[in-house]
Amino acid sequence: MSLDQSTESSKSLELAPLTKDQIAIQQEIIEQYHENGATKYHYNSKEWQEELDKGLAIDSTVAYLWQKKAMPYFKAGKYEVGMEYIDKAVYYKRERWQDYRAFIKCIFAKTYREAILDFEDCKKRYGNQMVMDHSYNFYIGLSYLQLNKFENAEALFKEDYDTLESTTKWFHQLDLFYYAITKMELEKYEEAIVLFDQALEIYPDFSDALYYKSQCLYRIGNGEEGRVTWDAAIKNGEQGKTIHEDNSLYERYPYQLRW
Repeated sequence: MSLDQSTESSKSLELAPLTKDQIAIQQEIIEQYHENGATKYHYNSKEWQEELDKGLAIDSTVAYLWQKKAMPYFKAGKYEVGMEYIDKAVYYKRERWQDYRAFIKCIFAKTYREAILDFEDCKKRYGNQMVMDHSYNFYIGLSYLQLNKFENAEALFKEDYDTLESTTKWFHQLDLFYYAITKMELEKYEEAIVLFDQALEIYPDFSDALYYKSQCLYRIGNGEEGRVTWDAAIKNGEQGKTIHEDNSLYERYPYQLRW
């Protein structure tokens, strides 16, 4: 399915906005069956799902409950099961849950082409917003990186880098890390080292950044510094100083090393 086909299909599924009364009723259902129901149990339990199902039996259009049904399956690696539920959440409340679904496709299910389609549609609708601490461009770039489309990834990471450089000047270490990885894959080793160093200014013990920086140093003939950097990478990696995103507990991130 092309991006245009996907977007056209999604347009046909638009629903009328909820009224204030409908929103109030749905919030009551959420409070009763999620906040005062499902959360009494572990999210991997059957009781969690049963409580959410009670709420959905009253109103099957409560997007929040569909997302809460999906979440445990993603964390358990049951992506296809979870996707059935998150699709429902997106259908009933696209503006809240489509970018979350796109994030799941990128980081959990690793269906990168589908992630790109979802994020590109989100960008058309809402602009380059943030989800899970990173921009839509970040995840699209990451998806292209995982598809070995390095030039596409570089362009997106550069767009975000230039925007941040000219505005907040606040960078997340992963923004810099994956931009550097893309430069490395394109054999722009000196540029990659500059970006790895910027990531290391934020997170000095970042073992993965140290490791890939060492490989770039070797590539440009700086074996002595490369060896020192390699040793630091090993030391910090063995101490668990790696990628620490909220969801890295469940999924290994792209280019994250196993120490």
